[in-house]
Amino acid sequence: MSIFIITFVIMAIAIIGMAIGVLLGRPAIKGSCGGLNQVGLAGSCSGVCSSEEKEICAKRKQDQQDNS
Repeated sequence: MSIFIITFVIMAIAIIGMAIGVLLGRPAIKGSCGGLNQVGLAGSCSGVCSSEEKEICAKRKQDQQDNS
């Protein structure tokens, strides 16, 4: 029973911490331009990328198409 209580307290602290973060207006979690875009398995860079990163992504895709 003590393990259950300890686990419940830890989970409650985590949830309260996330709620405080939302109330204080922290920025939302964002994706990256890395990951599967780097190896060509994703469709394209999404709107979270800067214009510079989008240019790099577009050049990479063009190079991949030229090599195919």
